[in-house]
Amino acid sequence: MSNIIVILVILAIVGAAIAKIVIEKKKGAKCIGCPSGGTSKSNCGCNTHK
Repeated sequence: MSNIIVILVILAIVGAAIAKIVIEKKKGAKCIGCPSGGTSKSNCGCNTHK
């Protein structure tokens, strides 16, 4: 019984992550993990090298 609960929790986490990605992509965010990812249509600047 505990195995089923663990599997359901893992599936819920994966499902929530996929839903978040889909929602953010529909909003037009280029990089989802970046705090300024949805503010402009150009590169968000999270991966800029100095």
